[in-house]
Amino acid sequence: MKGKLFVITAPSGAGKTSLIKALLEDEPGLRLSTSYTTRTPRPGEQNGREYHFVDEPTFLAMRDRGEFVENAEVHGNRYGTSRKAITETLERGEDLILEIDWQGARQVRRLYPDCIGIFVLPPSLEELERRLRGRGQDAESVIRQRLANAQAELTHAGEFKYAIINKDFNIARQELASIVRKERRAH
Repeated sequence: MKGKLFVITAPSGAGKTSLIKALLEDEPGLRLSTSYTTRTPRPGEQNGREYHFVDEPTFLAMRDRGEFVENAEVHGNRYGTSRKAITETLERGEDLILEIDWQGARQVRRLYPDCIGIFVLPPSLEELERRLRGRGQDAESVIRQRLANAQAELTHAGEFKYAIINKDFNIARQELASIVRKERRAH
């Protein structure tokens, strides 16, 4: 039996990464796909764990060889998901999570129409701004760009099977786990 493919998307700062981390604790047997990126690692990130960190020429060569099922440029950095990694994981019958932006999700849906799309929304743009500023890792210009991008990204939430508003982390965590359990039981 093939595994299920979950595509989880959100604007930067909506809590997607934290929710996925909690989901992996709550739901045994789920795997998180490790994307490739050209961005610089953040403090505490390790190559091969959060991302496969590669330089621009390496990324472009992989893209040109068709190694990515999806790739996009987000906030000035490139991101891509390995076609081979998805295929091998699903063929083993393992359920896989892709943590990607809406552009990548659209590309994945074309190739994997049975994938389960989940969009995580912030309760408001004001709260999203508060969260982005609270992280203390981005310059003002980056925060402004992320907020502008978020407004555009939110218009794509309707393209996903499910939407979760992350106002209260524990409630959003329960909602995400409930969705995943339901979909994993479905044939």
